[in-house]
Amino acid sequence: MDLVNHLNDRLLFAVPKKGRLHQACLDLLHGSDIQFHRHSRLDIALVKNLPLALVFLPAADIPTFVGEGRVDLGITGRDQVAEHEAVTPPTDTTGVEEILDLDFGRCKLQVQVPEKGDITEPEQLVGKNVVTSFTNLAEAYFRDLEDKAGAKAVNGGGERRLRTSIKYVGGSVEAACALGVADGIVDLVESGETMRAAGLKAISTVVESTAVLIKSKRPSDPKLVNLIASRIRGVITAQKYVLCTYNVERPKLEAACKITPGKRAPTINSLEESNWVAVSAMVERKKIAIAMDELTSVGACDILVMKIDNSRTA
Repeated sequence: MDLVNHLNDRLLFAVPKKGRLHQACLDLLHGSDIQFHRHSRLDIALVKNLPLALVFLPAADIPTFVGEGRVDLGITGRDQVAEHEAVTPPTDTTGVEEILDLDFGRCKLQVQVPEKGDITEPEQLVGKNVVTSFTNLAEAYFRDLEDKAGAKAVNGGGERRLRTSIKYVGGSVEAACALGVADGIVDLVESGETMRAAGLKAISTVVESTAVLIKSKRPSDPKLVNLIASRIRGVITAQKYVLCTYNVERPKLEAACKITPGKRAPTINSLEESNWVAVSAMVERKKIAIAMDELTSVGACDILVMKIDNSRTA
């Protein structure tokens, strides 16, 4: 099979090939009914039920491929988009457009130093050694600190240079301080367990990140891009909400609806029993236990909660 020829008439969708976002992306594609089989040695998979091909790339490379229009859609971290745009600012025709916050992979890119050290402010790292995988964002961050502090330096040609030494490390960044390579690091923090285990503490946040769906500014098939975005949005909504139904007497309906206003408005139907109604409304999953308690307290009964498998909402 000539794979290149099969790609010519397909929308290209880049997803992380490994790492912290990989499995969540696969689950999202499955929920969106994007059917594919990936051969173990190939980083391209043809989708069976849509004119679409998945391209498995490092998350850090996805903003570049999408921003240059080589790929139409992509999923990556907002931190990776910011790292790319720190050296390649978007224009009217290049760069990426964020379509949707996918509500997973939340983390912070933070400046970290040894817990037992003397450094408590990021300004104290100016002029010292900093190790990171995000050299563009780190350089921009410390350049701004140096500018504010008036700590400017020039090279032999009279050009502005950074006093702080920013060094790139591709992995195990948290070990740099213990090994004497760095005075501080700039690295991603999710739960903070790895940071604390390495004897580090965060003293500043450079960027807050989450997984995002991005698109090229000149996609090959805008209609299909919108279809894929709609499917993914539906899955994200279904993961975020549950459907709550209950019965309540009409005099208590207003109080109950304040607890479950729904995304637009609750659905209300009259029951055969006089003066009673049935109500159904979407409620955020993380708030449903409290909502059920409050509904009970205002007199609602027969409260049921159902999982939403998929959705299309405004």
